[in-house]
Parts: sequence; C-alpha cells; structure tokens
Amino acid sequence: MKKGILIYNPVAGRNPARRKREIREAAEVLRGSGWEIELAPTERPAMAHELAQAAVAKGTDLVLACGGDGTINEVINGLAPSTIPLGILPGGTANIVARELRLPINPVRAARQLAHWTPRRIALGRARWEEWAEGPAAGGTTKESRCRLYISVAGIGYDAHIVYKLSPWMKTNLGVTGYVLEALRQLVLYNFPRFSSRIDGLERRGTFAVIHRTRLYAGWLHMAPTAGLFNPRFAVCSFASRSRLHYLLYAIGVLLRQHTRMNGVTLDQCAEVISTPSDDAKTIRFELDGELTGAIPAKFEIVPDALTLLVP
Repeated sequence: MKKGILIYNPVAGRNPARRKREIREAAEVLRGSGWEIELAPTERPAMAHELAQAAVAKGTDLVLACGGDGTINEVINGLAPSTIPLGILPGGTANIVARELRLPINPVRAARQLAHWTPRRIALGRARWEEWAEGPAAGGTTKESRCRLYISVAGIGYDAHIVYKLSPWMKTNLGVTGYVLEALRQLVLYNFPRFSSRIDGLERRGTFAVIHRTRLYAGWLHMAPTAGLFNPRFAVCSFASRSRLHYLLYAIGVLLRQHTRMNGVTLDQCAEVISTPSDDAKTIRFELDGELTGAIPAKFEIVPDALTLLVP
C-alpha cells in the first residue's frame, strides 16, 4: 500500500468545523482507493513547510495539501525540487491554483477524482531579497539573504500593502470580501510609491506589478491571459499611475478583462524580474501566493522543472 500525507490548515476558510469534517471524509475516500493516509494538521506558521520536508526525508509516495494558497506555498517550499507528487485539495479563500487547474473546490470531491489525475513537472517562481535580522552582537543587526518559491503570483506594491494592513479577523470572517474592503480603504490611504522593474533587460516604472505563474489573480480575476502553470516564463502585469482615479479605472478594466488595452498598463513575458524602489527611503512590500513576504529590492526568477504537480 502506498503511503501519503495530507497536510492541512484546520482554520483555513470560513467554517473550520466543516473543514475538519471534510478532511476526515477526504481521508476515508483516499483510503478506500488504496492509500495509507497520514493526517497532519498545521498548528503554527511554517509548520506545513516542515511537514513537507519531513515527508520528503521519509520517502513518502504522495503529499496532499488542503488549505489556502499560503498553505500550498509552504508545502511547495518544503517539497521542491523532489519528485514526490503534490495533490491539491482546495480549502482556502482564493484557491488560485485550484481554480487555475479547474479542480472541484470541495476537498471531498477533489479526493474522489485524485485517482484520475496525472503528474506533471512544472516550473516555479523564486524570489530573492535581503532583510535585516538580529546580529550576534547585542542590539546589532545584519543583512541576510532570503529566498522563497511561489506557484501562482508575486505582487509588488499596492496588493502587498493590502495584505500587510488586512486584519486577521477580516481575513478569517469575511474572506474575499475582507480583501475588497481593505483594498478600498487603502485606495484612499496608500500613497502609491514608484518602483522600477527590469524585465529581461526592459525597464518598466510603476506603482503596482504582479509577476504571474497563473492566469488568475485573487482566485477569479483574469489579469494575465498569457500566463500558465505549464508555461516556463512569467507574465508581468504592470500598472504605472499614482492616481486613485486611474486605479478605479484599472479595477474596472480588470473586471471587464480589458485592462491590457489601457494606458499605463503593460503585460510582458520574461524569465527574470529585478525590482527596486525609486526612493530608497520608501518601504515597498511584496507578497507571494497571497502571503506578505518581504520588501524590494528583490529578484524574481523562473526555476524550471521544480515541482511534480497532479493535474486533471
């Protein structure tokens, strides 16, 4: 009997009690299909990463992740570049990767279909940056290099600031609605500092950029029609303006899937992006797969043949 581990976030989504029941049902479905499944709930940040690393060390045959895009991000960072396949049982707020693959959003239904999915090797994105950390001397700090993989999107500027300001209560209780409300609030409060991005040598200046591995953004917005999990390049959607009115127009354009025709919006294909703030005194944050990660300057690069993903 093949062995698998189901790593799940017990508080993902808006109904943890229902999620717990669905996890048990999904595990029973998988056991009925011949899998020996270990249930592994996360209890703190970064634990999904550690559980995936331990599964690789033990030679587990299959890793399943049930949770939001943040949980999936932790799992891929513990799993890549091993050849152990990853199966996704959707269970979060946006579920970008699940929607990109057109998986059933219900994890039990997804578990029933798992036997028909096939493994495919895909590329991932990787961010590299530096941040200050406590040094060995008392009260001292040093700059340390960081890197992190991502599977769907990296957002620089406006959306990362929304994630930074979004309260845990709004995220847990309001889901996507909470993000929308915070986006409207930050449309008034955020000052849209400029940064530049070198995209395979091409210079772009803007106030918001999304470096896509998936077509979808925030789970349902079609922001990058040329992107795809099986495309070994980034699609970079950049927004140039600092005007709040222009951002309202950008939002309408995205909803109508007409934003790439608007002045101040560009869509580029590339394998590498280097982003730096125009004013070094400004802190411009970035997020990976919906989770606040760091601040630019940062380098975003394609990592080919990085992950085995089960797809319908």
